[in-house]
Amino acid sequence: MTQVSRYGHMLKVTVNKMRMRVTARYRVDGSMLNDTVEATMQGAETTLELESPDAPARVAKVVRNAERGCFVMQALLKPVTVTGQTLLNGAPLQG
Repeated sequence: MTQVSRYGHMLKVTVNKMRMRVTARYRVDGSMLNDTVEATMQGAETTLELESPDAPARVAKVVRNAERGCFVMQALLKPVTVTGQTLLNGAPLQG
């Protein structure tokens, strides 16, 4: 929604009202006791509701740009490498 506001402003398209519904489907398998927990995201659906006095073609341009400019959506569509580290009392956690 932030990107819709941002690109709407840039393209001079008025958005009076905006509402987003996101449904995520996920699954967790494995066992905590056996140290085998594994989560997978099965999919996501979004519904974006907009109110605007501007022409549908102009609003559609805002939405297209907002989707392409959304870091989260793009990371889900084109997965990226994720790295992480955990520190315990300031030192790398081993194990």
